[in-house]
Amino acid sequence: MGFKLNFFKLVVRDLDAMVDFYTTAFGFEVQNRIRLSGLEEVMLVLPGERFNLVLYHHTDGRAVEIGDGHGPLGFITRDLDAALGHVLASGATPDKGPIDLPGMRLAFVHDPEGHELELIQIVRPSAAAEKKP
Repeated sequence: MGFKLNFFKLVVRDLDAMVDFYTTAFGFEVQNRIRLSGLEEVMLVLPGERFNLVLYHHTDGRAVEIGDGHGPLGFITRDLDAALGHVLASGATPDKGPIDLPGMRLAFVHDPEGHELELIQIVRPSAAAEKKP
């Protein structure tokens, strides 16, 4: 069947503010915008990637509550400390971390509307550590 994951949707209260956050904090680019009766969506894509993050906004005034029915949206980075500082300066709020684990470092933050995000840096052992008996 050849399934591939193509997009993930986050329901947001303030579409323009969240587009601004994700483009500023992570470098997403707006790929498309759709307006239909009762909803508006903005498709975001990272440069060179095909996977889309879709920000979905109800335009009929209904309330949006952030639930706990899913885990965090995960991002890989080469430099966790720099990435964490950047997303916090862009409007995210800290949650947990940085946490050092075997082979990785990670931190959890929340976007301006409360969606949980996970930042992960893959850490390879240094040459000195590899030579230890």
